[in-house]
Amino acid sequence: MRILLLSFILFISCQPQKKKLTAQQIVDKSILASGTDKVSNSEIKFEFRDKQYSAIRNNGKFKLIRSFDSIKDVLSNSGFERFINEKSIIVVDSMALKYSNSVNSVHYFSVLPYGLNDKAVRKKRLPSSTINGKEYYKIEITFSENGGGEDFEDVFIYWIGKEDYLIDYLAYSYHTNGGGKRFRVLKEQCFKNGIRFVDYQNYKPNAENIKLIDIDKAYEKNNLKLVSEIILRNIEVSIIR
Repeated sequence: MRILLLSFILFISCQPQKKKLTAQQIVDKSILASGTDKVSNSEIKFEFRDKQYSAIRNNGKFKLIRSFDSIKDVLSNSGFERFINEKSIIVVDSMALKYSNSVNSVHYFSVLPYGLNDKAVRKKRLPSSTINGKEYYKIEITFSENGGGEDFEDVFIYWIGKEDYLIDYLAYSYHTNGGGKRFRVLKEQCFKNGIRFVDYQNYKPNAENIKLIDIDKAYEKNNLKLVSEIILRNIEVSIIR
């Protein structure tokens, strides 16, 4: 009996140990699983809250556009420009920054996890989490001040499925307009030309003392309040070859 037990222990100890995935490896797998590796050479159009958005990305060059009424905002490698009735107008720096951040934010969230490999991004693997019986990798994203934009102090957390490597939940803390925390929950998803797009329910904590890292636990305990929905409509995708 002892010999059999010893043999079993030796057999187990000799088995190759499964390497723990790094935060970088998990993000890379998520980008592939969601098809957002195709975003870098694509043209994407959608509607969000009565505004039209389009993004053209091609080998490092980009043009992010928001259109409503007679206004068109364009953010590109060259900077920000506003057009009214197709005529370029002068925008003071403070407002140009505000408009740029607004345009970039919508486009950024629309194609996640694309963008999580930008140079300013810092990735950290947190302890894994289970939400509604599904296991998730938990990845914290912060930004370096150099290249991290106006909101480089914001912190994001992504819940990436251990089986499918898709993002079902995300949370972030922000400092603009008095600051706060948000937790987004997958509502619907679709694939367009191989790229995944997600609609979310957007929650905020019922209490200020809920930590961002624990916001998933607060969600399961019904300690969050639904404040809005993030829904993209009429999505169109063309891949640039």
